[in-house]
Amino acid sequence: MKRRKVGNMLGLAVLSVVLERPMHPYEMAAVLKHRGKEADMPIKWGSLYTVVANLEKHGFLETVESVKDGGRPERTVYGLTDAGRAEFEDWVRELVGTVEQEPPRFQSGLSMLGVLGPDQTISLLRQRITQLDDHVEAQRATLEQLRPMMPRLFLVEVEYNLAMTLAEVDWTRAFLADLTGGALPGIDAWRRFYETGELPADLGELVEKEE
Repeated sequence: MKRRKVGNMLGLAVLSVVLERPMHPYEMAAVLKHRGKEADMPIKWGSLYTVVANLEKHGFLETVESVKDGGRPERTVYGLTDAGRAEFEDWVRELVGTVEQEPPRFQSGLSMLGVLGPDQTISLLRQRITQLDDHVEAQRATLEQLRPMMPRLFLVEVEYNLAMTLAEVDWTRAFLADLTGGALPGIDAWRRFYETGELPADLGELVEKEE
């Protein structure tokens, strides 16, 4: 995969709105926030002007005009170049067509569950499921609210987000059921490790082999 000249996801978001019409950075931020783009991608608003300058540096944006509005500082309006349009399309193709491992925070936490012990893990999973259920209801409500106003093409990221949340709820419920129902082997040894710090014999042997 090629290394992008501009790898910041905020850069992608900027290109997406300037594709519609030239804008100054303040307007770009207002449009993106209004559309809830921070829910679709990691955005650091404080770096907006730096990102815009970087896009211009690489020839993806160009200055269209400078606007003076009353006593406010002069604002530079940027438009999309042909190179910017090509970069935007290529970037979206890459995101949609290329699988890239992006471990979520939850996965990182699951990889270290041993430090918590089974009882605390059960409590935390129940807490997570409650929060996920709330997210599901909110996402469904958003989707139902937007469907009459927008074509499905512009709602697919909301559908995807809902589907991923539902999948996480299903997996978390199943894992919790294994923990509370005794279907997960080694729970007693896990609990002893949490309480005493002593590794189970089979795991201790594995660690010694790795060393």
